[in-house]
Amino acid sequence: MKKDLITLNDINQKEVLSLFEKAALLKEKRNQGEPHKSLEGKSLGMIFSKESTRTRISFEVGMYELGGQAIFLSSDQLQIKREETAADSAKVLSRYLHGVLIRTHEHEFLEEFAKNATIPVINGLTDLNHPVQILTDIFTIQEKLNRIEKVKVAYIGDGNNVAYSWILGATLMDMHLTIASPTDLRPEIPKTLDGPGRLDLFEDPLKAAEDADVIYTDVWVSMGDENGAEKKERLKNYQINQNVLKAAKPNALVMHCLPAHRDEEITSEVLDGPQSIIFDQAENRLHVQKAILDTLLK
Repeated sequence: MKKDLITLNDINQKEVLSLFEKAALLKEKRNQGEPHKSLEGKSLGMIFSKESTRTRISFEVGMYELGGQAIFLSSDQLQIKREETAADSAKVLSRYLHGVLIRTHEHEFLEEFAKNATIPVINGLTDLNHPVQILTDIFTIQEKLNRIEKVKVAYIGDGNNVAYSWILGATLMDMHLTIASPTDLRPEIPKTLDGPGRLDLFEDPLKAAEDADVIYTDVWVSMGDENGAEKKERLKNYQINQNVLKAAKPNALVMHCLPAHRDEEITSEVLDGPQSIIFDQAENRLHVQKAILDTLLK
C-alpha cells in the first residue's frame, strides 16, 4: 500500500483482498480472546472536526487492542483553530506520532496535511470521500455472500461522499453498482476510475434495485448540509422500504452506514428486518480498520 489511505485510489484490488484476509484473522483472534499487540508502543493521533460514533470508537478500540494508543484531538483544541496551516501541523505531529486519522469537512485540508506529513495519514471521512466505510462494506459483503466479483449493489438516496466512494470501490473490485437519485443530487463521478466494475445511474429506485444482491442507503442530509428540508422533500420517493426490497433478489442484504434516520431514508421495518446486516456492518468497522492500522503503522 501507499503511505496514506486518502481515497480508494490509494489501494489496488490485491491490497484490498490482503487487508480483508488480515481483518478476518484479527476478528477471529478477538473473538477467541487471543492477544494481538502488533502496534505496541505506537501512537495514533485522531483529528476530528465532525461528530462521530463509529469512526472514533472503532479506531480508539482498535489501537488499544493492537497494543497502541489513540489520542483524540478535537480540531478546536488544536492550533489549527488559530489558523496554523495544515502543512505546519503535519510537520509537527509527524515528530510525535506514528500515524494520523483525520475526520473533517474539507477534503483539501486532508490532502495538504498528508502531502506534508512523514507518517501515514488515514481519511476517517471528508465531505468528498469515506474510504474506510466502503472497505468495511465490501468486506461485510464478502463475509456474507462469500464473493465480491459481480455482486450488484443498489445505492438509493443522496449522492453524497459515501455514494462517491462506492463508485471507486465498486469499480476497483469488479462489482456492479447502481445509483438511484434525482439527477441533480447524483454523486460527482470521479475523474479516475481504475478497475473493471460497472456503474449505472437511475432516477427510478425500483429500476436500480432490480435483481440487486445488496440494497444500500445513507442519510439524506449529511452533517453541515444547509438544504436539509429541501433535500428531504426531493428524496421522499427514495426510501428503502418493502417495495424496494421486493424489486431486489429475494434474499437481498440491506446495508446502511449509520447513523440512520428511521422512517426517512429507511423504514424501521426494513432496518430491523431479517435481511438487514447493518449492525454486522457497523461491527466490521473495527476489524477492517485494525487491519488498516496494522498495515500502515507497523
